[in-house]
Parts: sequence; C-alpha cells; structure tokens
Amino acid sequence: MEKRRFGRLGREVAVIGLGAWQLGAEWGEVSEDDAHATLRAAVDAGVTFLDTADVYGDGRSERIIGSFLREAPGLMVATKMGRRMPQEPENYTLDNFRAWTDRSRANLGVDTLDLVQLHCPPAAVLHTEAVYDALDTLVQEKRIAAWGVSVETTDEALAAIARPGTASVQIILNALRLKPLERVLPAAQQAGVGIIARVPLASGLLSGRYDEHTTFGADDHRTYNRHGEAFDVGETFSGVDFGTGLAAVRRLRPYVPEGMTMAQFALRWIVDHPAVTVVIPGARNAGQARGNAAVAGLPALPPEAHAAVGAVYDELIRAQVHGRW
Repeated sequence: MEKRRFGRLGREVAVIGLGAWQLGAEWGEVSEDDAHATLRAAVDAGVTFLDTADVYGDGRSERIIGSFLREAPGLMVATKMGRRMPQEPENYTLDNFRAWTDRSRANLGVDTLDLVQLHCPPAAVLHTEAVYDALDTLVQEKRIAAWGVSVETTDEALAAIARPGTASVQIILNALRLKPLERVLPAAQQAGVGIIARVPLASGLLSGRYDEHTTFGADDHRTYNRHGEAFDVGETFSGVDFGTGLAAVRRLRPYVPEGMTMAQFALRWIVDHPAVTVVIPGARNAGQARGNAAVAGLPALPPEAHAAVGAVYDELIRAQVHGRW
C-alpha cells in the first residue's frame, strides 16, 4: 500500500488507515471477535495506522487494540484525550493530561503512546500557551512520542498548524465537506503537519447503501445525534441533512468508475489529495476493512469526477456546512 510521511514525526504510514470508533461504541454492537477480525483484515491488507480515543466505549476500543497489538507489533496507534471531563478550558491541565495518557497507556499496553490528539477541544484551548507546554512535557516524560489535535473547524485547524510542535491535525474531509481544501491542506503541507482525514464516508452516507427508508439502532449516533443532541452535529453525516446527502450521492453515482463501489469512490477522492497523510474509514467487519484498504490500489479518479464533486457540493451542500465548519 502507498505510504505517506508525517513530516514532523519522520514516520510513514499507509495512506488508508482504520478508524476504531466503531469498535468501541455509538455504532451498534460489535463483538470483540468481530473487532479482532476487522483489525486483522485491515492489517493483512496493508493498514499500518489505527485511530482510537479514550472515550470510545469508555476505553473498550483502546483495550481491544491493545490486545491486538500483542499479535501485530509495529503499528502506529493514535489515540485522543480530553472528553472524559466537561470540555472546559480549565480542565486542560498537565495533571489531567498525565492521568488521561496513563489510562490510555494501560489500555493499549504500551509505555509510550505513538500519537495523542486533543479530542475536539474548545477553540480557546488551541490559543492557550500552557496547553502546548503541557503537551511538550508529556513528550519529554516519554508518556507520548508526539501530539496533535482533532478539530471541528478549519480555523481551529489553522491555529494548531501554526504551532511548531503539532505533528498532526485530524479534520473531517470528504466529498460533502470540502472547506479544508481551501486553506487547511495547503498550510499543513507547507508546515509538514500530517493531515488525518476523518468521517470520510460521512457516517456511511457516501457508501451509497442508504435510502429514505434506512433506519439505525437506538444506540447508534446516526439516530440520537441527528441534530447535535449528544456532540457536534458535524460528526453525524458530516452535518449534512440526511435527505440532501442522499440526493448528493445519487448525483455522484454516475461518475463512479466501473469496478469501484460508491464507498471506494468517496475514499479515492480523498486519497487523490496529496496533502492528506492518512484517511481513517471505520469498519465493523473484515469485509468492510478489506474493501476500504483496496482503495489504495485503485487508480486516481478522472478530472470529471473531481469536477462533479465540486459542482454537487456547490449546488446542494455548501449552504448547509461551509460557513459553520
């Protein structure tokens, strides 16, 4: 699989990674056996980067990955911290950072975490000097090897990229969320900051498997967070109204090359942007993991497909999301 470099980390990872939110919670039940099978399929297909968080299933995702690492050493695992307490600036302290990372180290069974990201903190946190000093201290103490941020907005991303210690920025980027292309990706590329593209399938909307009759379980955020009731609505269907998203997918489907699924089209669209270091689609089973990983071996989309994504965004999506995130 093609590998791309985290400039400030000096490490390379396969361009398709695995997002492990599904292995923890909020996407319906995934058994531990299914989770291990998903991880094994992804790694066997060339995936070298796993993304998780301390709140995914209250640590379940981290613990599953930790047990898997014993049979698959050498992977790069990124986790996130900061949502185990109210997201208030005063809670982003060195003492809390130590406690949170110590818990993640125990869950993952490692002495040093490869990459720790602030988990969509309040914007004020990204402008607080003491926060960056605390993160640097964690590196000095060898609790973590590097740090980055996961953000909701492009302005937050740009604030983090401007910091000399930022190794990565994780941001929503997909065919329904194009704003990061304007400033964030160019700034990250110039600074040598890795870009981790999350929610690449817009919570499954871009898989092409849903229609107006699709329903989700009560324990699935696509049911209970449609309007941002539990966390930022941008994390569910990328903040796009479900019906509008379905209409956008129908407009894009004719541009999917023969032999490629709609989901693979959506992932390939992201991979075609060289400033993206790694894209992290989730998977709930081995088949999904293999299908996602296969995207790295598919040819780049033709120019008319990229033009269609831009046109559909401008006509259907822009008004809903561009000014908000």
